[in-house]
Amino acid sequence: MDFQKFCSIPAFSRRNFLRTAGMASAAVASVPGMAHAYQAAAAQAAASGGSPRPRRNPDDWEIPREAPGTVIISSNENPLGPSANALAAITKYAPTGGRYDRMHSGATLKAISDEFGLKKGYVRLYPGSGGPLDLALMSNIGPDKPLVHGDPTYEQGPRAAVTMKAKAFAVPLDQKTYKYDVKAMLAAHPNPGAYYIVNPNNPTGTMTPKEDIVWLVKNKPAGSVVIVDEAYHHFSTHESVIDLVAADQDVIVLRTFSKIYGMAGIRAGFAFGRPDLLAKFETIASSDRQIGSISLVSAAAAHASLIDKDLVPLRRKINRDNLDNTLAFLEKNNFKYVPGSQSNMFMVNVNRPGREVQAAMLGEKVAIGRVWPIMPTYVRVTVGTHDEMQAFQTAFLKVMNEPAKPATAHLDMVEHIPHELYRV
Repeated sequence: MDFQKFCSIPAFSRRNFLRTAGMASAAVASVPGMAHAYQAAAAQAAASGGSPRPRRNPDDWEIPREAPGTVIISSNENPLGPSANALAAITKYAPTGGRYDRMHSGATLKAISDEFGLKKGYVRLYPGSGGPLDLALMSNIGPDKPLVHGDPTYEQGPRAAVTMKAKAFAVPLDQKTYKYDVKAMLAAHPNPGAYYIVNPNNPTGTMTPKEDIVWLVKNKPAGSVVIVDEAYHHFSTHESVIDLVAADQDVIVLRTFSKIYGMAGIRAGFAFGRPDLLAKFETIASSDRQIGSISLVSAAAAHASLIDKDLVPLRRKINRDNLDNTLAFLEKNNFKYVPGSQSNMFMVNVNRPGREVQAAMLGEKVAIGRVWPIMPTYVRVTVGTHDEMQAFQTAFLKVMNEPAKPATAHLDMVEHIPHELYRV
């Protein structure tokens, strides 16, 4: 099979609890009405000014496909795919897939625990980080326990609030630095169940300093938790907050192998937290197996990636070089963008409804990311390969130099452009 063609096939990524392999039927069984709740969440979000995107039918497993040759920089995926070591591990251990994993998950948990000085029981390995993110959110919010989150941010937090019938308080990001305004978050409600922080943030790619998160942890009301989604943290050089978990703070941290490790379609992720906080996950899904145990080959690939100490700095530099080159292009052509991205994405101001530019770019065979209601003239763009970003620059100049055209009905109704909420 042609490898380049294989790599162009839209892949599942980390962020859809009910799409994660092996998890769908069990999740619906353990959380009655979950599928219907997700549909209701979309409707409520649209009615309240949130995401207007129609959700796909949970029983429809056909994913819209881009035209052949389309550059896909819409889903924050890593076009480099799994590392050579991860691919070697998959090849080596796939023939043993008739057996349950008796080795790799434990080795992966030990490796990450040793890296961060975590005691046994402080980390769990899952097929992706979307499932445990839902569990972290849903086990700490409810009708009397609101969620406080940033705006714009990754939508899984607000959608979990709708599912759990919890009020959600959206706090705008700081308009100068685009970091989370932790003091405003603290003031949003006197006794929330959880604060949700994505760091680096999706969609802005910006970092919230560790000291701000530490301040929130120290000053929050007793009984609430701070959930920090570090899906994109490897792209930055900033400190993680996993040490707060090791220090037994009220903190849950999520990480994934979908992004810098290039394993979005292979599914592996971590949840870090005190054992009592992780045990609360079972109030939503009564056991790890019910939400999907990680596959043998995924665990083997995750372990091979984790112990490759050169992989993250190398890929971080590749991403940074392509990001800086693209931002220099935007500056040269007088396009404004959100400064300070420490991730594999950025947001650019197109000075018109962003969905119109989405549609026009798709017409040029470049699929870019979506739009957030609080920033309607900004579009999110994933950092791809050097050649992909060159294609973006050519198409973007052409689209922005042409008269604006309304977004097509096809884009509005079918959600043709893939993103991490599909599977995403």
